[in-house]
Amino acid sequence: MKKLYMLAVMAAVAATSFAADQADSASEGKYATWPAWIALCEWPATPDLVGLRLTIPYSTKQESVTGVDIGFWGRSRDFEGIQVNLLRNDVKDSFGGVQVGVYNSVNRGDLFGVQLGAINEAQSFRGCQVGLINMTGDGQGFQFGIVNRAETFVGFQVGLVNVIRDAEMPVLPVVNVGF
Repeated sequence: MKKLYMLAVMAAVAATSFAADQADSASEGKYATWPAWIALCEWPATPDLVGLRLTIPYSTKQESVTGVDIGFWGRSRDFEGIQVNLLRNDVKDSFGGVQVGVYNSVNRGDLFGVQLGAINEAQSFRGCQVGLINMTGDGQGFQFGIVNRAETFVGFQVGLVNVIRDAEMPVLPVVNVGF
């Protein structure tokens, strides 16, 4: 009986907060939406997704994704979780997690995690990039590839050509270390 009572209390609190959010949103001229749990291609056209997104062949409708993204080409504004897309993983602002694909990109924001692919790029990253070509503006961590490039970098680069533009020795073969 106690479990049923607690469940009823939690439901009442959730309903009250949902109603308050709806009232606030309605007064601002917009409506609150629940995040979707699964998305396929461009469906549903919701700004938030928490769960699984199948990007077959692509998806651009969900702006903020938390969970798993699997398919060919995934694009979002913010992402937290695992992106495994065959052709491209494209995140505009912030990313936390793992990107696996041929071309992985965090255009304007921060990457906190791992990129595994042929070409990896991030405006700034804290973590690891493993690929043929790795590029970052500001990085901290580890880059492993044929060509590794960074404007500023704290960590290790291992590859054929390693570039840290603000270092005393900006180009070194095999190993370059940034402080």
